Formats: sequence, structure tokens, C-alpha cells
Amino acid sequence: MAGLGALDAARRQGGRRGRDPLRDFVRDRICTPVRLALPPTGRLTWYGQHDAYWVAHYDAWRRVGGRTYRCLDRVFDLWAVLARSCGWWWPLDGSCVVSERPVAIRTRDGRLHDAEGPAVAYADGWAVHAWEGTRVPRWVITDPTPDRIAREPNVEVRRCAIERIGWETYIEQAGLRLVATAPDPGNPGSDLRLYDLPDAVWGRPARVLLTVNGSVERDGRRRRYGLGVPRFLDDPVAAAAWTYGLSADHYSRLVRRT
Repeated sequence: MAGLGALDAARRQGGRRGRDPLRDFVRDRICTPVRLALPPTGRLTWYGQHDAYWVAHYDAWRRVGGRTYRCLDRVFDLWAVLARSCGWWWPLDGSCVVSERPVAIRTRDGRLHDAEGPAVAYADGWAVHAWEGTRVPRWVITDPTPDRIAREPNVEVRRCAIERIGWETYIEQAGLRLVATAPDPGNPGSDLRLYDLPDAVWGRPARVLLTVNGSVERDGRRRRYGLGVPRFLDDPVAAAAWTYGLSADHYSRLVRRT
């Protein structure tokens, strides 16, 4: 019984050290975002190197754990060869499409990200650009400008483009007018800054509240970000409270917001 307990402990440890990190990184951080980037009607059942997390798990048990899968061993060998030798592949009736591996995959903190070029690049020039895990058009990385940001309909893409420029630079280049500033009662040591936002950005009269994240990011930084608020709000504290559905009085009593 003691031997079985040790085997179970080794199995759990192998999952934590081998399968689980591969699954989190390859499937959850790369495979799933790429699949979701496709239109719902165009999604395919794809396989390939992104199955490495479970292929490696069972392969390790065969190599060091003495396991066999009997009639499935031959099938498993084929899965292992595919995971080692190609990128995406998907079967069709009477044929199978197989793609090359990407020549580069760049991440930061486990998320697709590259501030200078494509986060995923293939030898034929096809690429995916991403900012902190969000897929974005190429211009967001290579040539973000206030005019392009104003024309972009997707709020997440606009946010990424502004972060790529930097909020201070964007405010200066876009000519945003400072309405008011105030210490942030929910984030001691940080300020709230309220700016008029060009109508073209939101399509209606609005303002943007520039604030600092109450929680620390994975790299230890506190990210600065902007929140759209209604034009009738003139007080930065009231604007911050509005984003939480609170009154300015209630927000001012916060010890620390997240």
C-alpha cells in the first residue's frame, strides 16, 4: 500500500510539474485565444503541437513509469509524432490539412504579447499581433496614432493602442483638455485625472478618467488606464465612484480599491 501511495504522489507531482504548466501555457494562453479569434462559423476542430501538454503527460508515463496502453500505443505514437513535427492540422473527408510550425511565438507573463512586432509569426509572413493577450490589428503595434485610435470601433483595441503609445503621450498628441485632478481616496498615493474626450472616440460627448490600478500587475507594476465616463461628471472622485456604481461620498471612504 505504501508503494501505491508513493506512485499516486509521483503521478500528482508529475501533473503539477509537467502536464499542468504545459496545459496552462499552450492550450489556455495560445491555443484557445487563436481559436476564439476565428468567426464562430469558421472554427475547426484543430490539433497539432498544441496538444503537447497531454501527449507529454502520457509519454512521460510510458518512458519512466512503465505504462503501456496496449492497442492504443500505436495511435498514441502517431499523436506524439504529429505534436513533434507540425503545427496545426485538421482532418477533412478524404484529406487532411497540415500547417507548418510558427517561426516565433512571443509572450509576456504567459500571454501573447510583443510591443515591436508580431506575437506569432509564420515563415510565409502570416502573423498575429497581440498586446497583453489581446489580439490587435498590426497598426496598434507598428504605428498607433490618435486618429487611428479615434476611428477604431473596438474599445479593447483602442485601449491597447493607447497603452502602446502611453497615456501621457496619447493625451498630449490627442490634445485632450484637463478638466480636473484630485487625489484618489481609494488608491492612496495616486491621482485621478479627468479629461475631455473627443466625440469621435466614443461617438457621443464623454470624458476619460485617467487612474492607476489598485492592484499590482504580475510584473509588480501598477498599470495606468483610462475609463470612459459621462460628460456631466466634473469631479474626478465622483467619476471614479460612478465606475463602481457608488456615490462620491461612499467612494471617498474606501480604504483600498482593487
